[in-house]
Amino acid sequence: MTSTVTVEKRINARPETVFGFFTDRDKWLSWMGADGTFSFEPGGAYVTNVTGDNHAAGAFVEISPYRRVVFTWGWTKGGMPDVPPGSSTVTVDLTPDGEGTRLRLTHSGLPTAEACAAHEEGWRHYTDRLATRAAGGDPGPDAWM
Repeated sequence: MTSTVTVEKRINARPETVFGFFTDRDKWLSWMGADGTFSFEPGGAYVTNVTGDNHAAGAFVEISPYRRVVFTWGWTKGGMPDVPPGSSTVTVDLTPDGEGTRLRLTHSGLPTAEACAAHEEGWRHYTDRLATRAAGGDPGPDAWM
C-alpha cells in the first residue's frame, strides 16, 4: 500500500517567482540542499545533497511555467532506504492568491506510514524555508545540515 502527503502553504511572492525556486539550481539550493546537479526539463535527471548525509535523486516529469512542477523522488544515500530513487512522485502546484501564491505540494507513492510522516516533516521544514526565501528573506543556515 502506498500513501500520499500533502503540504499547503501561502507564499508572499507571485507564482513566477516561486516557480523559479523549482527550476533554477542556485535558487533551489538556497532553500533546500547543499549541492546538486539538475536538468530542468521533462525527463531531465537530478541528484541533490539535501542535508549532508542524505542524497535524493529522480527526474523531472512535467514543467509547466508558473503553474506546476512534477518530479520523481527517492534516496540514493541516507534518507529512507524503502524510498529508492524515482520510486515516488512530487507534484508542486502554484496558484495565484492575490499578490502571493498558494503552493500545494503532493508527494505520492510513499510506501509506509513512517515514510509519510518523515517526508511530511521534511516538506513542511523546506516549504517554510522556501516561503521565506521566495518572499525575499533569508531563512538562515539549514538547521538540518
